[in-house]
Amino acid sequence: MKIFDAAMTAAALPYPALMDELANVLRQATRNEVTEPLRTVHELPKDGQLLLMPAWDNELGVVKRISIHPKNVERDMPTSRAELLVFDARNGAGLILADGDAVTARRTAALSLLAAKTLQQAPIESILIIGAGRQAQTHAEAFAEVLKPRRFFFYNRTLSRASNLANRIREKGTPAQTIPHPERIGRQVDCIISATSSHSPVIPDDIRDDACIIAVGAFTPEMAEIPPGLLERGLIVVDTLTGARAEAGDLIQAGIDWSRVIPLSAVLDQPPERGPVIFKSVGSAMFDLAAGRLLSHYGM
Repeated sequence: MKIFDAAMTAAALPYPALMDELANVLRQATRNEVTEPLRTVHELPKDGQLLLMPAWDNELGVVKRISIHPKNVERDMPTSRAELLVFDARNGAGLILADGDAVTARRTAALSLLAAKTLQQAPIESILIIGAGRQAQTHAEAFAEVLKPRRFFFYNRTLSRASNLANRIREKGTPAQTIPHPERIGRQVDCIISATSSHSPVIPDDIRDDACIIAVGAFTPEMAEIPPGLLERGLIVVDTLTGARAEAGDLIQAGIDWSRVIPLSAVLDQPPERGPVIFKSVGSAMFDLAAGRLLSHYGM
């Protein structure tokens, strides 16, 4: 079995190829060619949680193990750890053990890129990112690399973390600045990306009619990043309907009419013409499967 550390995992998952594979797996899922049970969550000692996420097709399978330990902050240790096992679905043979955090970060950012390119008809030249953790960083780097916007704005409750992220993006050649009040520039940006674990909305309600909203941080029914008023006004697209119904706290708490909610797979070939468009992602093991396919071909 091959072992991929974080650097090797990232190298094997370039964003353009990963976006294409994510589109492939979404289309295959609509044809029932991919099996993806809902992730299971188990309690661990010291307030920890164990998440198991399997998916497979006729040839390849993946299982991602994620353990979350909030009290690791007190020990100066990572609060989450993850690995992705890639195996041959035909005989069970293990093929690759990859860094699960790198897989999650890159496939989530790549899915957001796919959604933005699909849903936003006009060029995305200015982006506001709310949050300053791993997902915020990866999204900023991915969007800078692929879409090449003219400017980034960053907001985080801890200003120093937002400043560090803005500095990182400036070093890569894209103008970036921190802001103290995201609601003041809501109507100035083409795209807003939220990557927080907030339990109350953080995205500005006052945005342009042609804006694209991408919310990837909240992944439990108790969390919410999108204000209910914006959900009522916008066109809602989700990564998967099954996952969103179970875990998208933004939509669940707002009591959204699910007949209004569209899966990304349904608009890949026929993008909607109206806006603002809201893309809500809670994650899915089939996106790990897309990453597993690229990992299995890396170096060949």
